[in-house]
Amino acid sequence: MPTENNFQHSPYSRADPGERVAYREFVAGAPPDSIAWKDAMAAHGEALAAAQVRTVLFLSGAMLGTDPFGMQRLDEAGGLKRGYSRGIPGLEALLAFMREGSNGIPAPAGGLTPPLADDEAMKKALDDQVAEAGNFSAQAVELFRQAINRDAKTPIHSERLHWLSEHHHLGRARAAVKVLRRLIDLSQTGKLSAGDRVLVLAHGQAGLLLPLISNLLAPGSSSGRRTFFHNQKEYAKLSSDEVGELDELEGLLPTGEALNGAQLDIVTFGTAVRYGWDPSGIGKLLHIVNHRPMRADGKRWLAKMELPQITMEMPLVWGGDYIQQLAVAGSDAMPKGPEAQAANKALWELLEPWDGFERWLECARKCVRCQTDGMCLLVDYKDAAATGAGQPKDHLYGHAAYTRANALLFNTTEIVRTLYSSPA
Repeated sequence: MPTENNFQHSPYSRADPGERVAYREFVAGAPPDSIAWKDAMAAHGEALAAAQVRTVLFLSGAMLGTDPFGMQRLDEAGGLKRGYSRGIPGLEALLAFMREGSNGIPAPAGGLTPPLADDEAMKKALDDQVAEAGNFSAQAVELFRQAINRDAKTPIHSERLHWLSEHHHLGRARAAVKVLRRLIDLSQTGKLSAGDRVLVLAHGQAGLLLPLISNLLAPGSSSGRRTFFHNQKEYAKLSSDEVGELDELEGLLPTGEALNGAQLDIVTFGTAVRYGWDPSGIGKLLHIVNHRPMRADGKRWLAKMELPQITMEMPLVWGGDYIQQLAVAGSDAMPKGPEAQAANKALWELLEPWDGFERWLECARKCVRCQTDGMCLLVDYKDAAATGAGQPKDHLYGHAAYTRANALLFNTTEIVRTLYSSPA
């Protein structure tokens, strides 16, 4: 996307990303917490410190009970009830795999529903229910922190942030503001300055908060930013007393000094192509996607989407991350209440030009894996078809591969190699 992107939606380009894409096969390497594993992670910690990474923020949310494929929008507002899906072979079976109640992903215990709090009780409940499946667990984050700081003179701060897990425009906008506030707090408490870097590792739809933040951080004035904050303040008047804080944040952003001159580096894991990025608002950018090349036309950077065959592939995760592939423009969960729905519609007019079942199907059939900005790693994580792990609650249709402890060394290696290695 261009600088001064002004919240434009990302296009769905099927063109070869060229030098921006690389292909990998997952190799677990040494077992987590073994001596060899600790040695390798400590070396990566030294590389991160040499690149002046001062903070690593793990950002994830809940998958259970949050409509991860975004079927509510398709069912309730997208026209499915009027029969648009009739006559397309295999489509009803595909939608059953996507729909809450028939996708095999269980409802959360204890009646947890979004918006979910970012507190220790919620994080523990999430760890207890899903462990490492699409979740940066407390154990994994602590394992990472200890390992990268083993030989460090100045330890890198690491923390875990849980977002609201509201899979719609309003929820993502509200969460983007909260994450941006936390980034500002970290830059101040850590006394960051020019040359320092903050690295955010974001899983799934949590990654969609970051293109919004990149547009918010873009220097100078922006009509899209004014519209964004007007929407947030009008909604805040109905639900909270945060209007003053939003005014303060809006006034700070055009200066370009919100993070005290520090650069924001971003890695997304399995984030669907939706919102556009503004490169002027961030530093380094990398997208990692669970992907197994299966196409017969040689375009290995694209996912495979053929009906009805895709319904045979999904339970076995033959093609990689199906949530990343299918939770594209036109899909979404639905906000609760008329005020939230009105605010969400206003944001939809700013952020996303596509709506309705037919437009969603058009976007999904583009099979786009790589974002239009940043580097893209297409990784065959071999997470289900090769291992026999066939339960949706365990593999989340290929969306759980990134956050497992046995992937921590591999992911860190690829991040350091791609973003922070010397040119030589």
